[in-house]
Amino acid sequence: MRWPRPSAEGGCLSRHATLAPADFAGDSHEVARALIGAVLLVNGVGGRIVETEAYDREDPASHSFSGPTARNASMFGPPGRAYVYRSYGIHWCLNFVCREAGHGAGVLIRAIEPTEGLALMRERRGLEDPRLLCSGPGRVGEALGITHALNGHRLDRKPFQVIAPPHGVEVVAGPRIGISKAMDLPWRFGEAGSRYLSRRFG
Repeated sequence: MRWPRPSAEGGCLSRHATLAPADFAGDSHEVARALIGAVLLVNGVGGRIVETEAYDREDPASHSFSGPTARNASMFGPPGRAYVYRSYGIHWCLNFVCREAGHGAGVLIRAIEPTEGLALMRERRGLEDPRLLCSGPGRVGEALGITHALNGHRLDRKPFQVIAPPHGVEVVAGPRIGISKAMDLPWRFGEAGSRYLSRRFG
């Protein structure tokens, strides 16, 4: 995918590199790969996305596989919105909606490398080790203060900001985690060598 890139003059937080809804309109597995290295901020708290998973309506592991419901309605677009759901009745998980409105695809944010607002993330998570603050989708949700109130919210408007990754990020791929269907699809993506992954690849 060809996204706007942070300028050398503006640094990694150049506002000109903020992604727009149209940038999420591609296939979920392509967006999931392209997001590795992007910066995700929620009310200024967050960091670099280092792990994602892709889901599509034709994928039996996807929430959208059986069609729209009250729970998954936001996953059916339009693109560039947040789809937030509660996992195991405990954790709020954040997904980025992809494809055209009505399709039903998304990217689960599985892990980030925390760089902004670490003190607040540590307070929310009740621990100090930066490697454990956001290493898993439930941890990401807790550390970034994600709640269901953000479900359906545009990713290019406050409190969200998603900033395009730089060139040259090395991405690895493998099977998704914690699912019982379509387990062989290599739709989990991560930054090679990152210390902040929820689980190593390979």
